[in-house]
Amino acid sequence: MRTLITNIGELTTNDGPAGGRGADVLHDAAVLIDDGLIAWVGSADGAAALGASADEVVDAGGRAVIPGFVDSHSHLVFGGDRAAEFEARMAGQKYAAGGIRSTVAATRAATDDELRARLRGFLDEMLAQGTTTVEIKSGYGLDLETEERLVRLAAEVTPEVTFLGAHVVPAEYADRADEYVDLVTGPMLDACAPHSRWIDVFCETGAFTVAQSRRVLEAGIARGLAPRVHASQLGPGEGVQLAVELGAASIDHGTYLTDADVAALAASDTVLTLLPGVEFSTRQPYPDARRLIDAGITVALACDTNPGSSFTSSMPFCIAVAVRDMGMTPAEAVWAATAGGARALRRDDVGVIAPGYRADLVLLTAPTRIHLAYRPGVPLVARVWKDGVPVS
Repeated sequence: MRTLITNIGELTTNDGPAGGRGADVLHDAAVLIDDGLIAWVGSADGAAALGASADEVVDAGGRAVIPGFVDSHSHLVFGGDRAAEFEARMAGQKYAAGGIRSTVAATRAATDDELRARLRGFLDEMLAQGTTTVEIKSGYGLDLETEERLVRLAAEVTPEVTFLGAHVVPAEYADRADEYVDLVTGPMLDACAPHSRWIDVFCETGAFTVAQSRRVLEAGIARGLAPRVHASQLGPGEGVQLAVELGAASIDHGTYLTDADVAALAASDTVLTLLPGVEFSTRQPYPDARRLIDAGITVALACDTNPGSSFTSSMPFCIAVAVRDMGMTPAEAVWAATAGGARALRRDDVGVIAPGYRADLVLLTAPTRIHLAYRPGVPLVARVWKDGVPVS
């Protein structure tokens, strides 16, 4: 199947210098899709001769096209709801990691079919808003059986599955955190590794210490899983240094970073994934993305869809918040939500519109990508292609 999309007013390719600083845009452009991949990118005038060989020609009507969003941090497999917790937080109650345990009971009680149906619903939400690649973590089971179920269900819909058995210490292991780490790094890892690509840990006060986090990550690495780290969400800590030392693909949250953390990230290949929905929902201070980008850190944006601290699946919303409250330009935010997410997943086939990449594209009902931040809350996604196939 060959599809030509032409008369694109503004095409964001990300096929240029990293960071979305302007050299990644074509005007009056066209894209040829062939068998699920980008086959050609160029001017609309230059595409005229290709129309005859295409099975379908789509007129973009002068609107903007961007790569499909790459959401590199989500928790989509869970049961229950925490709306009451959100209401309490809006009334002044402080957010704490312990709220995760309230989701664990509901998730353990849910059937596979119930979890699967809810997961599909979230994925449909994401596709409708332009997300074509998504990472999914476990972490709401916290026992061997349920954690295995969560990664197995996630693996049905994405190759980007993260085993996060070390999310928090479950109630039945209260005051026995090291014994729980024994379970996570032993039988639980044995059950979950076959369904997972990544290993993750919440290295934070109220979750796991640096020593415990190291044990979890090194055990996962020994089983062939690549490391990611939740760190510096609730306060400064040593998680960033650990992530860089172990070559983690990303450190996620990074709300509280020291100068040493910034220097370490800037000198590494570890991506810093910022999660604007979390600060929006918890009323914590927003990270200073301007400081981080100017320091030379590769920044990604993700939704962190979860029932406790960020119950949004909208990457356009996260882009708008990042521009309004975190010091990013619209171009930088769109890059971070596409190519940046791909780098956080160490993917070289998505997040860019160039020959050989997967044909994951989003047609906006707007003339520029700026409108994603300029018109917050407005549904601007007109059409989505995943692997060259229209899905929304």
